[in-house]
Amino acid sequence: MAANEVQSKASSNAKIIDSHLHVWASAEEAADKYPYFPGQEPTLPGHLQFLLQCMEEAHVDGALIVQPINHKFDHSLVTSVLKKHPSKFVGCCLANPAEDGSGVKQLEHLVLKDGYRAVRFNPYLWPSGQQMTNEIGKAMFSKAGELGVPVAFMCMKGLNLHISEIEKLCKEFPSTVVLLDHLAFCKPPTNDEENQAFSNLLKLSRFPQVYVKFSALFRVSRLPPPYQDLAPLLSQVVSSFGANRVMWGSDFPFVVPECGYKGAKESVSLIANEIPLSSSELEWIMGRTVMELFQGQWLPS
Repeated sequence: MAANEVQSKASSNAKIIDSHLHVWASAEEAADKYPYFPGQEPTLPGHLQFLLQCMEEAHVDGALIVQPINHKFDHSLVTSVLKKHPSKFVGCCLANPAEDGSGVKQLEHLVLKDGYRAVRFNPYLWPSGQQMTNEIGKAMFSKAGELGVPVAFMCMKGLNLHISEIEKLCKEFPSTVVLLDHLAFCKPPTNDEENQAFSNLLKLSRFPQVYVKFSALFRVSRLPPPYQDLAPLLSQVVSSFGANRVMWGSDFPFVVPECGYKGAKESVSLIANEIPLSSSELEWIMGRTVMELFQGQWLPS
């Protein structure tokens, strides 16, 4: 079955929502009012007009915008996009684990004043030798739960490095929802360490608050698009978590040179067909899960 047939297998009027992408200033915007963080100048275009064009071509209805490292803790560019397109985008801010504890107030401000509805924990921004379970990390994780915003974890150097921190936070603060970015960076396992990482990912399903992003497939697959070596992983993740705790994400704009934005969306249908997933399960992954998490944001068709 071709990708477009699989897509029509999923209800044609179901909304498609991208759970993970970035947007940053164009060079002109950066020079004018939204400067890049020094040393974090992007090498790819990721401005709003390009994103909107890609989403339109791919028939994607909405997205969760994750604050990019290119602007670090200056959220003004993403905030301006959320204000321009309030019914299309939701914002995920970046947690600031500064040792003075100011990140807790920043998080509160970004959620209550600027309307962000999720927060990302990047463990590599914590002070050297500190873990996400330190006093500041716990305060921000707890505050996220109080505010009703999910915490997304970016385990770029491998889930095994951070699994104990994630488990501790989940146990201590069960009301804080957790998102694992990019399959928690688990690749199709080829050795014991990778088997352990994937097993750790599946075991996190015992915490009802944990959700998995089936996102940035090019980062975790060992094959060219449509990344069909991820079919067994998706099958096991859906078996463990349920499709209603799994969500697709593109990782725009990084995905564009890999398989194109539209190709990122189509890859999921092809992978789903390998397993195979039901049309209902595919619908959850392609939009319903993220719509349930951020209720009232993207109304069903």
